[in-house]
Amino acid sequence: MINFNLFVLPFSLGLLYLILKIGKDWYKWITTLSPVDKVKFTSGIRNPIQILISLKEVFFEVLIHRKMWKRNPLLGYMHMSFALGWFLLIILGNIESRFYSGTHLNAPYYPIFLKFFIHDKLVIFFEVYAVPRFFRFIMDLLLLYILSGLLLAFLKRKKSRWFGMKRVTRYQLTDHVALTTLWLIFPMRLLAESFTAGYYGSGGGFMTQPLGNFLAWIVPLPTDLVAYTMWWGYSLVLGIFFVTLPYSRYMHIPTEVLLIFFRNFGIKPKKWYSGFSDTEVHSCSRCGVCLDICQMNLAGIHDSQAVYFIRDVRDKYVSEQISRKCLVCGRCQEVCPVGIHSDSLRLIKRRELSSGQDADYSFVSVSTGRTAEVVYFSGCMSHLTPSIIRSMKGIMEVAGVSYLHLDENRSICCGRPLMLAGKDRQAHDLVEFNKKLIRNARAGILVTSCPICYRVFKEEYNLPIRIQHHAQFLLELVRSGKIPLQSMHRRIIYHDPCDLGRGSHVYEAPRELLGEFSDLLISKEEKNNALCCGGSLGMFEADQQQRDLMTNGALDSLLTLGPELLATSCPLCKKTFGKMNRVPVKDLAELVFESIPDGRIRSVSGSVSAPFHPELSSEAESI
Repeated sequence: MINFNLFVLPFSLGLLYLILKIGKDWYKWITTLSPVDKVKFTSGIRNPIQILISLKEVFFEVLIHRKMWKRNPLLGYMHMSFALGWFLLIILGNIESRFYSGTHLNAPYYPIFLKFFIHDKLVIFFEVYAVPRFFRFIMDLLLLYILSGLLLAFLKRKKSRWFGMKRVTRYQLTDHVALTTLWLIFPMRLLAESFTAGYYGSGGGFMTQPLGNFLAWIVPLPTDLVAYTMWWGYSLVLGIFFVTLPYSRYMHIPTEVLLIFFRNFGIKPKKWYSGFSDTEVHSCSRCGVCLDICQMNLAGIHDSQAVYFIRDVRDKYVSEQISRKCLVCGRCQEVCPVGIHSDSLRLIKRRELSSGQDADYSFVSVSTGRTAEVVYFSGCMSHLTPSIIRSMKGIMEVAGVSYLHLDENRSICCGRPLMLAGKDRQAHDLVEFNKKLIRNARAGILVTSCPICYRVFKEEYNLPIRIQHHAQFLLELVRSGKIPLQSMHRRIIYHDPCDLGRGSHVYEAPRELLGEFSDLLISKEEKNNALCCGGSLGMFEADQQQRDLMTNGALDSLLTLGPELLATSCPLCKKTFGKMNRVPVKDLAELVFESIPDGRIRSVSGSVSAPFHPELSSEAESI
């Protein structure tokens, strides 16, 4: 029998274009990886274990949409019905077509339009067996499954809150075209198969046959003509969807598969735009999950969220304002179903847009002339909250720690603010200068009071010494018995700073330390879901009123349980929250120092509360 008809051409040509386009893009992304990443990719392809691990993740994340299920069951079901349902429809359709054709090699369109081609005398004998009846049932069931997801997709546009989303993404023209054709594909298939079943009086399943009989009865036009028109419509919407897919949000479907393999092969984001970066950008489905989580909404900023920034990167136009309008707090990365490193992408674009002069740090001496067991780097923001530095010095005096305050006089920054501004050349000069200072101290431990400094020391400095935030350092001193503490009997809520929490994954040390002397409350938005204080050094395009709105929004969440005191482990967060005067705000170091018995402090020789920095007074904390 002849298994061809002109109506299959839109589908076939669209599919051919899609395959060529995806192949071209994949080739470009793989070949533009760094030399090291190319080696990782080649090694990964040759490793069966890594291939199996990647395929498992593809199944759970691309087909099942496991992360969407965790966020909202309706959202998870809707995405899974399209992805898994269509996948099974293709797989089982191919198996079914082989039973009818008697061959293992069929034209790509044949399984898609099978119900058009099998209604002739050559298949009547085969129809008496149970296998065709099973396939008719299961294919109708899968079609019904997908249509149920389509109904939810319609509902989501009107009732997004039912799906756990207050906001939905604004689409581009290609998104609208692709979305419209996607929504038409399965209703057109249902009508084509139903009209065909109604015309022949057989060949349909539990859904398509009764519907076809009904349609053949009520439609005044010739049933075979209507059926043929529906097959043309089905082929056309498939073809249009395939052609528009690479230029729409649905490009994430094939691209996310490659991204999963990249990650499992050990390929990670770089400081420059690469094939991996472009793969991440094209893996964004613009699902809008990151919209609600963004605190910029509180400040009335709705044009710079991760989904819109990534869209602009993909369109190869990102304004400097959009690039710089972000807290870089990492909340969007935590909820992204695909796990896109939007903060890294934003910093890459800032680097591309940035320029500046070389840095000069000749005003600071490279040699301190002193060595110590511990190098203490308080950081710029700690100098603006000097009680943190006084507390750290007092604690180390009590504990008998040999320390050197590296940035005590005429200090310089760790380099992170420059990096957040995209000025990596100047930051590199600063990092190299600081590394000389740290090496000259010959210490075994570097302790900092600032999470921003802690993160950059860990990620950028490549130092051969132990690096600790003071929360970790103080916890070790307490547990070793070097610092005696007495209970404060106060209800305290703890705020996770962005760079210490999401940025560096230090969650437990601060909580364990607070648990030694206080009653620690549990916030509803903490750890990886913690809110930014609003004072982020990464935000360059917000005025003070907008920052205050974000700060008050974070405080509203933190103070829900009525704590007596708000604790944090970041001088910037302390300063930002403290200026609102809604509740006392203190750093962990201050609380630990206050919890040391007075007698122990007085027994230490010398004055531990002496001024630490001549240029600054305690009034600096109110700046």
